[in-house]
Amino acid sequence: MFSRPLRDLTHTVGFRLTLWYSGMFILSMSLLFGLVYFILSASLKNQDHEMIHSRLRELSTVYGQGGVEALEKEVTREKKFKKSDSFLVRVAGPDRSTVFLVLPYQWAEFDLKMLEEKSFDGWVELDSTTAKDVLEVATTPLAFGYSLQVGKSTEDRDKVLRDFRRIFVSALIPLVLLGFVVGIFLSRRALHPLRQLTETVRSVSSGRMDARAPFLGSRDELGDLIILFNSMVEKIEKLIRVMGESLDNVAHDLRTPMTRMRGIAEMALQTDGDVETCREALADCLEESDRIVGMLNTLMDISEAESGAMALELREVKVCDVMEKVTDLYSYVAEEKALRIETRCPQDLSFVVDPVRVGQALGNLVDNAVKYTTPGGKVEIAAEQEGDKVFLSVKDTGIGIGPEELPRIWDRLYRADQSRSQKGLGLGLSLVKAIVEAHKGDVRVCSEPGKGSVFTLCLPR
Repeated sequence: MFSRPLRDLTHTVGFRLTLWYSGMFILSMSLLFGLVYFILSASLKNQDHEMIHSRLRELSTVYGQGGVEALEKEVTREKKFKKSDSFLVRVAGPDRSTVFLVLPYQWAEFDLKMLEEKSFDGWVELDSTTAKDVLEVATTPLAFGYSLQVGKSTEDRDKVLRDFRRIFVSALIPLVLLGFVVGIFLSRRALHPLRQLTETVRSVSSGRMDARAPFLGSRDELGDLIILFNSMVEKIEKLIRVMGESLDNVAHDLRTPMTRMRGIAEMALQTDGDVETCREALADCLEESDRIVGMLNTLMDISEAESGAMALELREVKVCDVMEKVTDLYSYVAEEKALRIETRCPQDLSFVVDPVRVGQALGNLVDNAVKYTTPGGKVEIAAEQEGDKVFLSVKDTGIGIGPEELPRIWDRLYRADQSRSQKGLGLGLSLVKAIVEAHKGDVRVCSEPGKGSVFTLCLPR
């Protein structure tokens, strides 16, 4: 019954991280114990060898002063007053036979006959017959072929190491438990941002587009993931909001042309088969359909630009080339209204933009300037550079815009009272603003009724 929850638990990232953390902790503690054990063992061994060598030098000096008799007196005196640790002291003759021997009673299990068989070069080690202790013996030559040997058992050293191992084994279980606790703590702490991100994803999936994953301030991989996720959700929320607004605008503003088309069709049906009347009705319906298609295309362009989904084909172009194409397009309309179009642009000025979209934005401004400027007026298009910015301005001597209407001219489908006499959808300035902001720029306006307007596009080079 518990196999499935246990299997699910073992497949979680938190469980695997806990195993990794605890495993690394236990492995580190084991390596630390091994290192300390090795250092302690080597230190105790060196200490025993130093004691043996020191004792060997002392007794060698005593032997040199009085022979075996002096050596026996020295050992007996030290044993009586317990001035030194227990040592094996042996004097061997030229034939390796024992001449003098002092062996502590607790080392009786060592077979000393092996000393007569082993070489005197280096250290001699004798194994115990009843325990795992080892008798380590060092040798120094004496006069007339004699040799002096001093040895010491590893019993004390092995006892210290056994106690050290027993302490480690006793502490191993708490260390394992501590490793798991530390592993759980570290894994939960490491996965805390992911759990918060998961909760945010659930909230977004349930329809809460305003949900954001909390940023804890750490600029690591998880912090960057949270920043990117919040940025993605913000863009999706903005796209959905823009799409909703666009649908609302379309639903609202399609009523008028659709109603008009229905009225034209009903009037055509009520005629008595007059071909000319039906032809005019079809022409009016075609004009209204083109107006609807233009409105939908413009709304889609604005929505794409405002949501960041507009694909910009950026390349370096000369500002004069963009201005020249726009002025050529509106020069005939300006001549019909007796307007002068003047341009002012440095020949070497260039910027990196989408020339089609920027030309579309500039064309909308020139179209409005020509449309709302009285005959005999002037439209001036100028370009200049300030730092890393390029400013494109369209100045006219037209009817101007009232101060109370300036904040609303960028709204979709908004048309001021003075502009209702001209044909238009009320989307031109909204499209201009969206295109410029898609290029990371901004648009400004300065206008005075009866004296004209100045629209300025600020674009990065």
